[in-house]
Amino acid sequence: MDRRLTPRGEERRSQLLEVATARFAERGYQATSISDIVGAMGVGKGVFYWYFQSKEELFGYILTAGMTELRRTQLAAVSHSDDPLVRIPAAIRASVRWSAEHRELASMFEFAHRDATFGPLTSRLRELLIDDAVAELTSAMDAGRLPRGNADAQARAMLAVTDALATQGWSGGRAAEAVADDIVTFCLDGLGAATSAAARSGTA
Repeated sequence: MDRRLTPRGEERRSQLLEVATARFAERGYQATSISDIVGAMGVGKGVFYWYFQSKEELFGYILTAGMTELRRTQLAAVSHSDDPLVRIPAAIRASVRWSAEHRELASMFEFAHRDATFGPLTSRLRELLIDDAVAELTSAMDAGRLPRGNADAQARAMLAVTDALATQGWSGGRAAEAVADDIVTFCLDGLGAATSAAARSGTA
């Protein structure tokens, strides 16, 4: 629900989003009620409905905002280089760090991707990441830095590998950088990239 908010209103909405994200991650979507959220805030339901029409709208808003933040983080990470074989590892590392720092949001995405209600939304959001990856892969192929191949299929494989290895890494208690190292190595080797250690670190 779009409203023109005062600074106090923005602060209250941020509080609502923070509390809701924590509750959804801890208890799951179905087990979390609007009453749970406003109760944790110490306010009435009227505050909730001032900002959102339903729990479903709130959950979708959090997912969309999270994806926007992730893509902004990736863009900042790749902005220092025009070399696609530096940008690709940098984007992967940014994604892994973001996931490590936002485990609550990451768990919400994991649930939503399998859910009938939110699956279509997460699929649309994931397509944005795939489009970004396709652009980088195509640029690398056009520059002769990667063998010519199906950029769309490769982008989808990279995203799947990143999700799988990151999830495995968190469950094993591994550090984000170690997880990112494995993902970057797996993806670049699979793409047939010949890169320096500095490039693979995303800092060349």
